[in-house]
Amino acid sequence: MTTTGRTPGRRPGGPDTRGEIVRAARESFADKGFAATSIRAVARQAGVDAALVHHYFDSKDELFIEAMALPLDPRQVAAAILNGTREDLGRRIVTVFLGVWESDEGQQRMKAMLRSVVTSDEVARIMREGMTRMILEPVSQFIDLPDAKLRVGLIAGHLIGMALTRYVVELEPVASADLDTLVERIAPAIQQYVSG
Repeated sequence: MTTTGRTPGRRPGGPDTRGEIVRAARESFADKGFAATSIRAVARQAGVDAALVHHYFDSKDELFIEAMALPLDPRQVAAAILNGTREDLGRRIVTVFLGVWESDEGQQRMKAMLRSVVTSDEVARIMREGMTRMILEPVSQFIDLPDAKLRVGLIAGHLIGMALTRYVVELEPVASADLDTLVERIAPAIQQYVSG
């Protein structure tokens, strides 16, 4: 009996196995959406064993984050937002949201993502599913009101509009306003969605 010397779960050649897994995941998320994409399907599409996908990514959430090239982990965003009381939730939401956009890498990636979301139904669906599960649902549960999902949707709309105004359209004086001023002006409106 001869052996091939092949390590289980790995295929020969292809030094960028991780990259191929990410590409396969990106395609699967685009074709099927977040909910219908499985680690096994991604592994099959990439030509690797599912164990190898788990070697690189602890969860489907992590694979999604990598495949979508998000500037930071949405679960960390949710944790930062939820770290406090409901009474100052509006301020935390605005502070965390602006913090993501204000880093150089974050701003570039978020601009690209925002442009992709408004020009591609597939990207919009993928982002909607992933962000809903990792950020919007936990915030809705934290708000804990009968219409919490509607409130969180209105918050998202407000923030996306502000991001378009400041970072994409660069409308003055919003584009050049300092962060403290923006937080002071926007946080009360966001808090109204939370507790009004």
